[in-house]
Amino acid sequence: MTSLDKQGKMATQGVGEGTAPSRDGKKLTELPAELLEFILCFPVLGHADIANASCTCRRLRDVCHGRGKVWEHQFRHRWPRLLRYYSQLEGCDWLKEYQKRHTVGLQIRRTVESFSKRFFAEVPCIGQVLGDSFTEIESLGAPGHFCEDELISILNSDKRKNLTLKYYAQKILYFLRQQNILKTLMEFLTRPPQQQSALEGAVLVDQYCNPLADISLQSISSQLNEITDKVKKMLQLKNPCHPSQKGASDEDFTIEDLDLQRQVLSALNSILFDQLQYRGNERDYYNPLNSYLHQVLLRRMGIPISLSVLYMTLAKKLGVQLEPVNFPNHFLLRWCQKPNSSSEIYDFVYIDAFGRGKQLTAKECEYLIGHQVTPDYYNAVSTLEVLLRMVGNLLNIGKRGEGNEKSYQLLRDSLDLYLTINPDDVQYLLLQARLYFHLGIWPEKVLDILQHIQALDPSQHGAVGYLVQHTLEHIQHKRHPPEPEVKSRTDQEVLYSVGLLMRHKRSGYNCVIYGWDPNCTMGVEWITTMRVHQLPNGAGQPFYNVLVQDGTCRYAAQENLELHPSPLEMGHPEIGRYFSAFMDTYYVANEELQARYPLDMPHTIRTVQEFYEKDTQQQQQEDRPADAQLHRVLDG
Repeated sequence: MTSLDKQGKMATQGVGEGTAPSRDGKKLTELPAELLEFILCFPVLGHADIANASCTCRRLRDVCHGRGKVWEHQFRHRWPRLLRYYSQLEGCDWLKEYQKRHTVGLQIRRTVESFSKRFFAEVPCIGQVLGDSFTEIESLGAPGHFCEDELISILNSDKRKNLTLKYYAQKILYFLRQQNILKTLMEFLTRPPQQQSALEGAVLVDQYCNPLADISLQSISSQLNEITDKVKKMLQLKNPCHPSQKGASDEDFTIEDLDLQRQVLSALNSILFDQLQYRGNERDYYNPLNSYLHQVLLRRMGIPISLSVLYMTLAKKLGVQLEPVNFPNHFLLRWCQKPNSSSEIYDFVYIDAFGRGKQLTAKECEYLIGHQVTPDYYNAVSTLEVLLRMVGNLLNIGKRGEGNEKSYQLLRDSLDLYLTINPDDVQYLLLQARLYFHLGIWPEKVLDILQHIQALDPSQHGAVGYLVQHTLEHIQHKRHPPEPEVKSRTDQEVLYSVGLLMRHKRSGYNCVIYGWDPNCTMGVEWITTMRVHQLPNGAGQPFYNVLVQDGTCRYAAQENLELHPSPLEMGHPEIGRYFSAFMDTYYVANEELQARYPLDMPHTIRTVQEFYEKDTQQQQQEDRPADAQLHRVLDG
């Protein structure tokens, strides 16, 4: 029984009275309750101390009751981030809350620690494997933010240690936050169209693709309100009686007069593009940051659709109603020039937020993209169509990616969003199935997707049948995985070992070794493409798997690598999968990697000691003549 359990049991049992008297004959328990609480709230006392103290006598048990200040202090001191979830602090049973949070923390850590042993060979799709563990956690009846808080505590621990634990904690936190965002998005999609704000939808897209960032609709709206206030001040200088001065930034109102609307848009352009320097990112158009509203506000640059959402929202706050236009290759807004709504495309002025708010005619819009379009392209679109266009842009960026972890994650996230909004799109369902199949994750879900595709479109039976066959083979293979190969450094030609920080002699990149082969194991096509035969030692020399500083993974020949003279910590996202700690000059392989390379860590430590100690001694010898000369100069 833990000390916390004892504390709970003492609440229902009588305890003997009395503690040792002090020198003046008074007992500690005779002190006033307020003073005892003050003593028991000293920072040096932990939960075990409080639980043990409360078990000594009835007096201390009463002072340490669950709803008192002592356990509230313990909760506040250990988990300050959770206090925002307690709107009413009085009457809360802090002991029970502490026990639940403590139990959830232990279970979360057990779950996270088990991941490396279970999934080292292939990183899992987290949603595939969390089921049983989180069913057990949910059975505790604790709120979900307890789980998140423990994961954040893991991530905030010693920066250079527990790297493997942090690696999986981050993946789990990523998944859990995305699940919560998806629930919010599903609720958003069920609302009537008039209650679906393009800004809120764009923020949900931003949050889903960046679940570890601190992004909220409230913070985005607050920043837009600041811009709105700047526009109002400019309008007030030009026209003190302007109706925008009467409306609050978060209040819906519409200015009917076209001239007054024109004044608003002129002031908005002046503030947004001249004063605040917002602009379209022409140089790096396909950077996904251009689509995330919090990054658009931070960097003050974006693409047509993200700038249009901000522009349209700001105009609405100032009393001007603009509508989104899903124009091909260049998202636009339209502004009606008639007192009543119109369906005639020439009754609108079209606004290019990417082009600093330039106002265009229908014909000029065609010049913008270089070809003619049919009138239906000038129609206003719904918020859902805006979100599909925004997510579609991210999908295309993911497809254009370099095939690394980051581009695959973007592709997965944007596919999840697209199919949440439009769940029966066969083209994107097939893309999702192919992506999961290619990455080798969640084969059971791949079969579910393929079954859904077959029901929607039987003509896809060819592609579906091929994927079903190979997915079933993958499932069968996973049931009987091969034993991992153990490499024991019998080959003396292998100079380097896992954990060493290296530099590529030709390309100049920094990297860390996480695996090696005594000779090149890649196929003939790769060897030919990479011109391995042109190397002096060819394909017969050792080759190393390395994590590169830029986030990529490469396979490098031994003759092209050298120990880094000034080793630095690597920022690679996969570091924690292979290493448990950074020790200034090398990385410590985690248990799973050491099992595959059992003799490498002693070799790494010996290499580091010899190389860097020799380097230090050489530097000291070079410094001695200079020091002697300096002394001669000072001595005159």
